[in-house]
Amino acid sequence: MKLACILLAALVAQNAIGAPADDEREIRNVEAALCDALRSGDAAAIARLEDETYTLTNSKSEITTRADDIADAKKGVRYDEFRNHDQSVRLYGDAAIVLGITTVKGSAGGKPFAADFRFTDTYVRRADGWKIAASHATRIEKK
Repeated sequence: MKLACILLAALVAQNAIGAPADDEREIRNVEAALCDALRSGDAAAIARLEDETYTLTNSKSEITTRADDIADAKKGVRYDEFRNHDQSVRLYGDAAIVLGITTVKGSAGGKPFAADFRFTDTYVRRADGWKIAASHATRIEKK
């Protein structure tokens, strides 16, 4: 009977934590949803997907926050393309790291722009799911 209780407790704990494949799928879904929200300027989605502690160290070595992303969305900052690709996910219990490339295209001040950035995103598991907590982006220079 004790063995059955131990096995049941282990099974419940494993399901509560989530299988690695499920966690990776959820993180990839959050990444894609966040790209869509940033592209379209969806402030509510940005607020839902970014952790309250979120910071980005951008390619100019500036640090921005969740509040900055929400404010930009409300100002009408839009992209024609904001897409992550060539991603890999590393899971560490209730934390994860995503490595990849972000491609952005759009216009600012009437001038078009296009760039690729290598990024490292850090995720944390919260009661309501995975949230991006920190990001670092470095511009990929054209050769």
